[in-house]
Amino acid sequence: MIKDQALLLELGRRLRAAREHAGQSVSQLARDAGLSRRHVTEAEAGRANPSILKLAQLAACLRIPLGELCDLGGVSRGERLALVGLRGAGKTSVGRALAKGLEAPFVELDQRVEDLAGVPLAELFDLQGQDAYHSYEAEALEALLAEGQRVVIATGGSIVSAEATYDRLRETCNTLWLRALPEDHLERVMGQGDQRPMRGRPRALEEMRAILAHRDPLYQLCDHAIDTSSVALDEVVGQSLAWFRARMGMGESAQRSEPDE
Repeated sequence: MIKDQALLLELGRRLRAAREHAGQSVSQLARDAGLSRRHVTEAEAGRANPSILKLAQLAACLRIPLGELCDLGGVSRGERLALVGLRGAGKTSVGRALAKGLEAPFVELDQRVEDLAGVPLAELFDLQGQDAYHSYEAEALEALLAEGQRVVIATGGSIVSAEATYDRLRETCNTLWLRALPEDHLERVMGQGDQRPMRGRPRALEEMRAILAHRDPLYQLCDHAIDTSSVALDEVVGQSLAWFRARMGMGESAQRSEPDE
């Protein structure tokens, strides 16, 4: 069941990516392919199993080879859930609770980076710089992917800046953006005792806003987003579990809902 669902999810991801690359709306693609809008949205969400004839119609309208659309290459996201967002989004606290609810391992990717580098992150950045960090990050992700298909991952806030690694993450994991206001990001980080965002930066909040504005289009590439500002942890976890279980076809929570637009 999970393997079949993962294949349909990957097919849906490819279909949606091709449509967006072609600059077409769901309605336009459905009309050109002679299909209902709901059928296209269900296919993109991985909830439909289109016939080869319908896939051929869609590929023709998108001007891509049918083989390219259907060549899934064994890619499987399985039950991997990766949490994405800036520092202070709540990835660790939400991730631990999600892992407990899903009875899956929880891994902080930055901890794996520290293990590989042999030094704390702050020291890694000071001694070797951001490029070295992202190199370790890519290596850590590949090692983690090889460990299995059931895991909840808290990623580093800047993973979206490493294009190849971020592409790999979205290809192999179900991605959830924990979204928050700049003020909340800064307050939460400082509440954890981390004064680095303010150290020598009198305009730290403005800088945080600028970082979010720059990364927002990249975070939006995630499969789903949940707001964490002014929302209790239990509610964020509940919403996340409901979305992921529905996506994976797990039990009663897997009832169909309209896909995100």
